[in-house]
Amino acid sequence: MNKNEKIAVFPGSFDPITLGHFDIVIRSLNLFDKIIIAVGKNFRKKNMFSLQKRKEWIRKTFVDFIYKHKIEIDSFNGLVISFCRKKKAKFLLRGIRNQFDFEFEKNILFTNNKLNKKNFIETVYFISSYDKSHICSYLVRDIMKNGGDYTMFVPSSVRIEE
Repeated sequence: MNKNEKIAVFPGSFDPITLGHFDIVIRSLNLFDKIIIAVGKNFRKKNMFSLQKRKEWIRKTFVDFIYKHKIEIDSFNGLVISFCRKKKAKFLLRGIRNQFDFEFEKNILFTNNKLNKKNFIETVYFISSYDKSHICSYLVRDIMKNGGDYTMFVPSSVRIEE
């Protein structure tokens, strides 16, 4: 690893990965040398899909991608900021769809900055693309659970067995 390498961590539950997540990764590739898509094990959430399935879908999403060498897929427990330190990432990548996301992310930013004074990690926000700002994993899960057509909201790698 190059000392000056710009590494960003993009954390989330990715339950499942959506076209909104995909869009943020693609748009951020010009800024960073490596993006670590970090699938979190959030004990407050009851995931619909296993950690293994979520990581598999992410892997398949980027398998034929020209810049796949810049993407790493990993998982973590605990604080995102601790995971960033472990991976020597100096950037945290986040997406914002609306004003509610902004308020939530602002609080996370301030908390992370307090927790990590010695090894400052810069948070970089991407505003969702207009055509993807309505997509969120919990709505996709709801569509899936109720037998609706979810395929327009997720990469083609995300398919559930009937």
